[in-house]
Amino acid sequence: MSDKDPAPLKSNRPKLSLYVPEPPARPGEIPDFSKIQVPAAGTAPRPDVAAPAIETHPLTMSLVRVLDEENNAVGPWDPKLDPETLRKMLRDMVTVRVFDDRMYRAQRQGKTSFYMKCTGEEAIAVSAANALDREDMNFPTYRQQGLLIARGYPMVEMMNQIYSNKGDKLQGRQLPIMYSDKAHGFFSISGNLGTQYPQAVGWAMGSAIKGDSRIAMGWTGEGATAEGDFHAALTFATVYNAPVILAVVNNQWAISSYSGIAGGERATFAQRALGYGVAGLRVDGNDALAVFAAVRWAADRARSNNGPTLIEFFTYRAEGHSTSDDPSGYRPSDEAKAWPLGDPIERLKGHLIKLGEWDEERHAALVDEAAAQVRNAQKEAEKKGTLATATIDFPQDVRTMFSDVYEEMPWNLQEQQQAMVDELEAKRQWPR
Repeated sequence: MSDKDPAPLKSNRPKLSLYVPEPPARPGEIPDFSKIQVPAAGTAPRPDVAAPAIETHPLTMSLVRVLDEENNAVGPWDPKLDPETLRKMLRDMVTVRVFDDRMYRAQRQGKTSFYMKCTGEEAIAVSAANALDREDMNFPTYRQQGLLIARGYPMVEMMNQIYSNKGDKLQGRQLPIMYSDKAHGFFSISGNLGTQYPQAVGWAMGSAIKGDSRIAMGWTGEGATAEGDFHAALTFATVYNAPVILAVVNNQWAISSYSGIAGGERATFAQRALGYGVAGLRVDGNDALAVFAAVRWAADRARSNNGPTLIEFFTYRAEGHSTSDDPSGYRPSDEAKAWPLGDPIERLKGHLIKLGEWDEERHAALVDEAAAQVRNAQKEAEKKGTLATATIDFPQDVRTMFSDVYEEMPWNLQEQQQAMVDELEAKRQWPR
């Protein structure tokens, strides 16, 4: 037998085969979420924040929920928030959705090259921002714009960065929607998901080494849990008991890849906490109160030196991955409407109405107010240019491409910068 010949098959053994996960429905088929088990709200127990991690592990296979089908807050995870906090969270969520819709249209009008919406996921970032302390640091992905809006970051600044105009403090070095602001606890976004996890753990370890009181929260999508960065971060967080919260936003799709490709059919993503011996929670990501309660619990745990927590926020990406994506090519067009956990904004609105602290008229006024605020911010940002007008009406000082790379610019870059300036001046192309 030559080396190239395959090994002979054993006649009494079946041929091996591979299994490739497929979503429950493809375009043209009826959306099917029948396999998703949604436990009744209020049934998940709430361990003490100092409980051993193993006591939380049953919660990785369930779903922490607070709002029931009638929009009542029930069970031990009810954070018992005051009406004003609930109204703020609702206002932030509505603002995020209006902001997303307007920036999506701006991209279609050629005012920016790229945009990513978080429609259907607004409760996750907004509730987390309200549950954390102002000084805690987030290491987000590109779908946590709610962190900035909830913390009062100016929308004009966000739009300047989206447009890469003269007001962009990042000077066009980041893709649109990849914000950065230390003062608002928003670490620079990396487009390669997974990298945020080791960064968050390292920052948290540094905070502990310094004897600080601030904790970190790292964010990723379910698809990136298959990356090595995810597991490296969990190892360090476990070994050194880092004061960090690690969030997995499971919105069912990593671009066009079904969550099963990342292992979602074999176990929940929260169950990965078991292998590392850390606390784990699986949370209804469309329930603003459940998200708040889970993040506050994990934050109190980390701040008390009781270790890290891995949280899976179970949700659904209602629209495309980005403006470059057409989800109708890989899933049913009406799948979002069939999602069993509902719309996060409608659920929080319904809860406030149930409490007698809100009504449809006030909600309509809120939507109008948010639309006006976003529209005014857009007008202000566009005074400094958009992608379509930046090079013509708002020429950039191209010298900035050499700035902010080194603390002190090395001699060879200084020479390159000067050569560029000399060439532009010779061609009379220097911005006046």
